[in-house]
Amino acid sequence: MTDVWAATADLITLRQHLLDLFCQLAYQEGEFVLSSGQRSSYYINGKQVTLHPQGALAIGRILLSQLPTDTQAVAGLTLGADPIVSAVSVVSAYEDRPIPALIVRKESKGHGTMAYIEGPSLPTGASVVVLEDVVTTGKSALKAVERLKQAGYRVNQVMALVDRQQGGAELYESAGLKFQAVFSIQDIQERWAQLQP
Repeated sequence: MTDVWAATADLITLRQHLLDLFCQLAYQEGEFVLSSGQRSSYYINGKQVTLHPQGALAIGRILLSQLPTDTQAVAGLTLGADPIVSAVSVVSAYEDRPIPALIVRKESKGHGTMAYIEGPSLPTGASVVVLEDVVTTGKSALKAVERLKQAGYRVNQVMALVDRQQGGAELYESAGLKFQAVFSIQDIQERWAQLQP
């Protein structure tokens, strides 16, 4: 595998390489407590991939290819989504389909404009897709959706890199949102097992 695979591979090959990166860098088995407070026998540290140069480029290309054609911005809750929305935005400029990135704060900025949302101002009703690294219960991305709607944007979809399949998809569906993930937890666990010596 050459060093430029993330820039040159077709989307099917790109997805396979990205899956391998998740298995090699982000997936661990053991005893963990998740941000939701749940205990888990495995952990996925998405930032090991989203902040990796090839990982970020692959993520940007794959997610951009799956965005609805009317998408006017991508957004996500800080910190997990920051590198993802940035990657998609940068790749979109190279693909001649420029899509700005928005970062949604967990708390409003304590100074200046007191803003919850950082990034370019968009027209009211602009179509925004929320991006997330790993979805467990789905509450993080839903918080971003609510903040964006309060700001006057239209949000119909959440896209994630990994779905742990622990209620997130059902939460989004109950909120009237479309949801898709690049990988399910089964995809990662099956490939991880194959890669073990």
